[in-house]
Amino acid sequence: MQIIESRTDLQAWSDAERAAGRRVALVPTMGALHAGHLSLVEEARRKADRVVVSIFVNPTQFNDPRDFEGYPRVMQADLAACREAGVDLVWTPQADELYPDGAATWVDVEGLTEPLCGGNRPGHFRGVTTIVTKLFLAARPHVAVFGQKDFQQLATVRRMTTDLGFGIEIVGGPTVREPDGLALSSRNVRLGRQARRQALTIVESLDLAEGMFDRGERDPAAILEAVKKTLDRATQARIDYADLRDPETLEAAPETLDGPTLLAIALQFEPDPDGQGAEVRLIDNRVLGSESGGR
Repeated sequence: MQIIESRTDLQAWSDAERAAGRRVALVPTMGALHAGHLSLVEEARRKADRVVVSIFVNPTQFNDPRDFEGYPRVMQADLAACREAGVDLVWTPQADELYPDGAATWVDVEGLTEPLCGGNRPGHFRGVTTIVTKLFLAARPHVAVFGQKDFQQLATVRRMTTDLGFGIEIVGGPTVREPDGLALSSRNVRLGRQARRQALTIVESLDLAEGMFDRGERDPAAILEAVKKTLDRATQARIDYADLRDPETLEAAPETLDGPTLLAIALQFEPDPDGQGAEVRLIDNRVLGSESGGR
């Protein structure tokens, strides 16, 4: 496994692989790799001959500097995980190369980025789409793999890729979950024990909504009322959003649900009363009425 820091070195490597007729896949990450990330690597290996994993904690997508500073950084463990997973190359760029002094160009996708996470995290998706553009230009992949847990991010990257004509296949990898159903996240380890137990209300809400939909409930207000009642049991959390949306456009669901519908949830957890844990924001989703549920 190669480890490269320079953008120009990565471009040269990718150009050589392309010239040899090999397909290149990119798995963008911010490190702190877990089984969810490694499942994306597996998907990338099915889609391409060579797999690149980028590890970069992108400062421009964080709204809270404390969240950025507290984000786990475990490079040696990440490299070991990549090596074990059969990754061909790991790119570990530095911030001053990706964001040199005076950089003034941003990539902004309108519409898709405004609801849900975009409502309370101004500038977040601008940071995401800008860094993904930079990653694409450096790695020059044929395919890029993103997790479906970040549903809005996946939809936004797909839109951007189409609009800018990158010619890159965007693949969504199913959400990987812990044994009790909580979606894997690098932030889970920062939850206090009590908050960790309460986080299961997210999974319970998704299951509840799916059951209601499968039994014929088509009133979005009724589904959301039941979802929020369940989420309210997480006394250490504030509901950032719990909303039903069109899974393609992310527009608000109609008054009567008439097809697959995205249920997206975000909770902001506080530390445990005894001081354990930290402030942690968790997201999850499910597509009601689809065979896979978007999972």
